[in-house]
Amino acid sequence: MSAGRWGSVSIAGHECEIYEPPRPSGHGDTVIYLHGVHLSRLADHAAFGDQFDRFGLRVVAPRAGRCWWADRLCPEFDPQLTPFRFVQQDVVNFIAQTWGTRPPAIALLGTSMGGQGALRLAFRHPNTFPIVAAISPAIDFQWRYDDPRDDYEPMRQMYADAEAARQDTATLHVHPLNWPRNLWLACDPADEPWHESTSKLHMKLAALGIPHEYDLETSGGGHGFAYYNHMAPAAIGFLAARLEQERRRV
Repeated sequence: MSAGRWGSVSIAGHECEIYEPPRPSGHGDTVIYLHGVHLSRLADHAAFGDQFDRFGLRVVAPRAGRCWWADRLCPEFDPQLTPFRFVQQDVVNFIAQTWGTRPPAIALLGTSMGGQGALRLAFRHPNTFPIVAAISPAIDFQWRYDDPRDDYEPMRQMYADAEAARQDTATLHVHPLNWPRNLWLACDPADEPWHESTSKLHMKLAALGIPHEYDLETSGGGHGFAYYNHMAPAAIGFLAARLEQERRRV
C-alpha cells in the first residue's frame, strides 16, 4: 500500500487530484497524469502510488472528462478553455507556483485517451514536456468516431468527422527536427486496435531517427488497469530516470 496522500485542488475552476509522496524529491520532480476516456482515478490503484513513493514524485492528475486532451473546445470540459491549453498553461503554472517546479522537472504520463493526449502535448511542446510515457495510448482515436457508445459522443462534438479527428492524432504532430528527448511507449499485443496504432507511431519515430524506448511485446491483460498496473514500474522508472538525466543535463 502506497504511503503518500491523495488530495484535491481546483485549478482554473477544474478539479485536479494531487499526490504527495511521504518523501518528495529534493528537486521537486512532478508528474502530470492524464486519465483515460473511462475516467478512472490513479488513487484507486496502489501500483502507481507505490512507484511515486519510491522515487518521491509529486503528481497532478487533472479531471477533464472525455475530452481527448485536444486543443479544441470540449463542452463536457469547458466552453472557453481547451483541455490541451489547460494542461500546458494552467496546470504547469500551478506546479510552478505551488512547488517552484518548472520544466524540465515536469514529466507527462498518460493511459489510453490520456496516453495519446500526453504524446500530443509532448510532440507540440517538447521544450515544456521533454519527458513523456504513454501506456496503451489510444492514438488513432478516429477509429471510435462512429462508435455509438456515449463515451465517444464528446469526440463527435469536437470534430466534424473522422478525418478531422485523424488529422489531430499524435502521430501527425511529430516534427522531424523538434521532438521530446525522452519518450516511452507501451501497448499490450492483445490490445487492438491500439497496439496497431502504437506500432505505427513507433515505426514513424524509428524511420525519422527519433530516439524512444518502447515495449510492444509484454502482455498483461489487454486494455485497462490490469495492464497499466503491470507496466507502472517500467513507465514510472523511466520517468524518474529521465527526470534525473534532464536535471544533470541542465
